[in-house]
Amino acid sequence: MSGLPGARTCPGPGEASDLKSPLGAKFREPLTETRFQQLFGDAEQEPELLAEPRWSRLWRRRASACSGPGAWRLLLARLPPLRWLPHYRWRAWLLGDAVAGLTVGIVHVPQGMAFALLTSVPPVFGLYTSFFPVLIYTLLGTGRHLSTGTFAVLSLMTGSAVERLVPEPLSGNLSGIEKEQLDAQRVGAAAAVAFGSGALMLGMFALQLGVLATFLSEPVVKALTSGAALHVLVSQLPSLLGVPLPRQIGCFALFKTLAAVLTALPRSSPAELTISALSLALLVPVKELNVRFRDRLPTPIPGEIAMVLLASVLCFTSSLDTRYNVQIVGLLPGGFPQPLLPSLAELPRILADSLPMALVTFAVSASLASIYADKYSYTIDSNQELLAHGVSNLVSSLFSCFPNSATLATTSLLVDAGGNTQLAGLFSCMVVLSVLLWLGPLFYYLPKAVLACINISSMRQMFFQMRELPQLWRISRVDFAVWMVTWVAVVTLSVDLGLAVGVVFSMMTVVCRTQRVQCLALGLAEGTELYRPLRESHKLLQVPGLCILSYPAPLYFGTRGQFRRVLEWHLGLGEGRKEAPKTDGPPDADAAGAREVVQLASRCRDAGIHLLLAQCNASVLGTLTQAGLLDRVTPEQLFVSVQDAAAHALERLELNGPKTCTVWV
Repeated sequence: MSGLPGARTCPGPGEASDLKSPLGAKFREPLTETRFQQLFGDAEQEPELLAEPRWSRLWRRRASACSGPGAWRLLLARLPPLRWLPHYRWRAWLLGDAVAGLTVGIVHVPQGMAFALLTSVPPVFGLYTSFFPVLIYTLLGTGRHLSTGTFAVLSLMTGSAVERLVPEPLSGNLSGIEKEQLDAQRVGAAAAVAFGSGALMLGMFALQLGVLATFLSEPVVKALTSGAALHVLVSQLPSLLGVPLPRQIGCFALFKTLAAVLTALPRSSPAELTISALSLALLVPVKELNVRFRDRLPTPIPGEIAMVLLASVLCFTSSLDTRYNVQIVGLLPGGFPQPLLPSLAELPRILADSLPMALVTFAVSASLASIYADKYSYTIDSNQELLAHGVSNLVSSLFSCFPNSATLATTSLLVDAGGNTQLAGLFSCMVVLSVLLWLGPLFYYLPKAVLACINISSMRQMFFQMRELPQLWRISRVDFAVWMVTWVAVVTLSVDLGLAVGVVFSMMTVVCRTQRVQCLALGLAEGTELYRPLRESHKLLQVPGLCILSYPAPLYFGTRGQFRRVLEWHLGLGEGRKEAPKTDGPPDADAAGAREVVQLASRCRDAGIHLLLAQCNASVLGTLTQAGLLDRVTPEQLFVSVQDAAAHALERLELNGPKTCTVWV
């Protein structure tokens, strides 16, 4: 705010105005909040509703669901197929859903096995994670174009937790039985992490915390996935080169892995290096073709499954596994694992890992669902998404699945292939089911280096998010700073710590923005009832003795100091300021803002200034009511709009003479 100390932006009672005063203009009857409720609302119940705690209102809504119609509405809300399946356009949508589902299912097979390696579990468990979560989300999810399953970022985070909970022995030379025992322990740890993540999301659903997705802003999510893609790339280098190296975990793991790879580079396997080079030479161009010609191709080219089949045939015919010691997938067990409850004793140890995974799962899934819901003009329920992904992770963990969520690559593939509804997920499950029951032996000779290449090629979309940075810099420097801080923290520290740094920094920017909001003096546009900031035009009308102020920021303990200073500057209350009287009420953040309003009213009254409040939302009125402070700010001071408050002030000035009157919006 510019101006000398002690300056005033509002004319005093003895000052003249250069413009014509609207005191003679005719206004409709000014409406106070009380009068408005009498005319258009329930004046008797409204104060009770404002004072009623939020938990009590939620309980009343839950109780109303016990009736017959309420139970049916609840069932419709919790099982979305009951809503969209009766309106399914079979002739128009079925073919697109079938083609899209089969296409995504074909990609799920190699990608699921590849992401299982990121999770440090055998490849077959990636197939389980590509089946059960997809089936559950089809029944519970609200995103019509969302594809769920294995996700590289979650697999990387889970792998780090698994390696920490179940480290490989330092000797490294394990017998077959010891290797099976190690794999079983790691599968149990990964399933426990999925169980904990699902339980946390169900708890968030019970508390209706779908709004938490707003704290993971778009710059945070994109920087997180882009930084995690770099972790995935570096973590796959040992498999590309055929160098068996222990996985690095914790802070600076990316740089530790790079140093270990450079040290072991002379020991790389020529055979696996050749396989990796040929695989990338096929996969990367196919990805580019699918992107460049997505509008011309009837379905995307299945480069992953083609590469898997070619590599398996080449390894089988050339005996690469025995002649050159190429690491292969081996036997994929047929059928499904026995349902098994993860060890509850592990839950306290994995809670710190499950929480960031739950947040990432919900943030990525909700943001993807919102993008395509806006594109195709339908709505999603963020709390129902919490339920869907919570049940998906918790139930699938009983079948030895690791954490899962919506995926960027397969969701885009589903849309490009013509998917229309969640029914596409059933066709995707059919493909994975056929591999688990009958086609598993075909992947026995698949080189693990090919799976590493699939992991890297699937990161293409995440890497290309960095191309948006120049545009982000032009639109918002603050969002650009959030993006860069999150990305640097993810790359240098770890994915979960980088997420924490990004969320904290993003929230700090929100707080800083509230601290920088200016209090604006408003003037009347002559011939209208519109009030605009005075700095926008010198033709706006200022009435002697009337000061209209707007403070477009939340009033809480963090902004009350700035609020007090700017009001003192505008109204001249700073000279000889006395200690404001203390008010009773709960000492929370909202009550601090309510007490500041009451103190302002008291100081204005002592200074002979008549204070009016306009456009106070229900939360402000509810806070004043719950804090027991509404009697300090009388109903005659609360108005529906700035026009009503200004009209009342003008009438008061006309009747009582040139006294100062202030309207605070």
